Amino acid sequence: MSGTDSANTPQMEQHSFSAEVGQLLDLVVNSLYSDREIFLRELVANAADAIDKRRFEALTTPALALPENPSIRIVPDKKTKTLTLSDDGLGMSREELVENLGTIARSGTRAFGEKLTHAKPEERPSLIGQFGVGFYSAFMVADRVEVISRKAGTDTAASWVSEGKGAYALGSAQRDHAGTDIILYMKDDATEFLDSWRLRSIIRKWADHISWPVILREEKEDGESEDQTVNEGTALWKRPKSDITPEQYKEFYQHVARAFDEPYTTLHWHAEGTTEFTALLFFPGARPMDFMEQSSRESRIHLHVKRMFITDEAHLVPNWLRFVQGVVDTDDLPLNVSREMLQSTPVLARIRKAVTRRVVTELKNRAQAGGDEFISFWENFGLVVKEGLWEDSEHRQEIAEFARFRSTHDDGFTTLDDYISRMKPEQETIYYLVGDNLEALKASAQLEGFRARGLEVLLLSDAVDSFWPDRLHSYKDKIFRSVAQAHGDLEKFAAESEEQGEPAEMDKLIPALKDALGEAVKDVRSTVRLTGSAVVLTTEGGPDLAIQRLMRRSGQELPATPPVLELNPRHPLIRALADRVEKGEGVSEHARILLDLARVQEGEPLPDPSGFARSLAVLLAGKVDA
Repeated sequence: MSGTDSANTPQMEQHSFSAEVGQLLDLVVNSLYSDREIFLRELVANAADAIDKRRFEALTTPALALPENPSIRIVPDKKTKTLTLSDDGLGMSREELVENLGTIARSGTRAFGEKLTHAKPEERPSLIGQFGVGFYSAFMVADRVEVISRKAGTDTAASWVSEGKGAYALGSAQRDHAGTDIILYMKDDATEFLDSWRLRSIIRKWADHISWPVILREEKEDGESEDQTVNEGTALWKRPKSDITPEQYKEFYQHVARAFDEPYTTLHWHAEGTTEFTALLFFPGARPMDFMEQSSRESRIHLHVKRMFITDEAHLVPNWLRFVQGVVDTDDLPLNVSREMLQSTPVLARIRKAVTRRVVTELKNRAQAGGDEFISFWENFGLVVKEGLWEDSEHRQEIAEFARFRSTHDDGFTTLDDYISRMKPEQETIYYLVGDNLEALKASAQLEGFRARGLEVLLLSDAVDSFWPDRLHSYKDKIFRSVAQAHGDLEKFAAESEEQGEPAEMDKLIPALKDALGEAVKDVRSTVRLTGSAVVLTTEGGPDLAIQRLMRRSGQELPATPPVLELNPRHPLIRALADRVEKGEGVSEHARILLDLARVQEGEPLPDPSGFARSLAVLLAGKVDA
């Protein structure tokens, strides 16, 4: 490549930018792009477009044929503080330099694309630029920009030079072959972009899959330089599925997801119709170590436009599918001028809908196939999928169809359909119990009456389980109800085994306990829900205790809601207390201990742990002060 540094030599003509360019340059440099490294993506994208244009023009004009091994070359020079990007593309004439660089939003790419309306799809080049603004991002990092270009099929080159301050110079130049050089004279605070490692990381991030080689000149330790191709250069998702091996899919998954496991499922398809796109998506085979600690709940699927990475913040699937990894690439998506923020467009909405529909269908198919692999997947990501039961009204019922749950039926997982198939003929309700962990749920006193009557209960131990049952409300006309709020239901079902012991006389005991506990409880009552425990806590007219604990842990302020203390009239302790009241003896100390015992059973914090310990010790020693 060769150039000129002669903006002030006689052959250079001085021109002013159009009014639009003058107004926009400051905006581009200071406001349009949030990340300065974007300049390199824009310039590489323009270079790729130029090579595509030349390839297309050569179909009808063989004299414009590309040279052998066309490429995009990047040369940093720390001594001169310059960064040069060169391509073997179509190039620009002197007039085209004025037209494309002196007037805002007059993108050569856009104008060229308009000529392709009647071209055959297989002959159309992949053009990325749409607005002609990307070039000006160079002024974010450069005090001066020089463009040397030679139009393919001509013998002359032209030079365009500007400091981005309202004017540019135009003159003749020398270039050995067709194409364009862009020389950036870097600002003092932008010299990081002269480091090879920094340039390599930017190219791998933004332009890894464009079809033309991006060659970076890197200086070695011995002072010599070496040219290396730094982009992958192939977009795996663009190849036919029949040409891709499982090992290649695995390698790409590990690359895009930064993972080491093997994918559980691979989805690769091309969507046609009003909106066309190609997707290559993966369900991970293992949960990433930091998955549940990530601050963001949003999907990170990579959005590409014509192979060029645009963003991983396009939210292509709902939050409850955020474990999905991969790439979606489209030619149809209009972008805003900075390409960093997507326009609110029906195209993107259609892509999101289609991608989500395909992923949900795959989830359903995998669930229907079942097996250990799906169970392993559900153990890794089921707690995330269940978020959809809460927040996704469109897919809520579908998620309910394939979701898996623990229950009192056995130690494995169950579906809601399987649960319904085991319901008693007269049962109209799906019962569930929410808690902090599965083992604590299995031992909960809340289950005793349900077990005694052969009623299956779902055991829900994930944080989201506290919320989705109310939002889902019902499944196949069967209403969800927490066992903690199903006191009256048990009376509808006969116990399958004979209850042990005679019930205590509760008429005097209950008023005595109410007097002793006062406002600490909302009510004290007898219950049939217990078979082995003496007491249990429940709520009435508000969220149950498990939900209250979760809300408190999340920092939400809750109004004081006293619980209901329920008593098992057949338990020896309750019978003994009833006898004590019959004899006219006090039970105030016992009442506080009963309430604390119920709190301990439910995992509730004790208001006075030391007082509880002292009272219990006195009782155990048989020294109760009546």
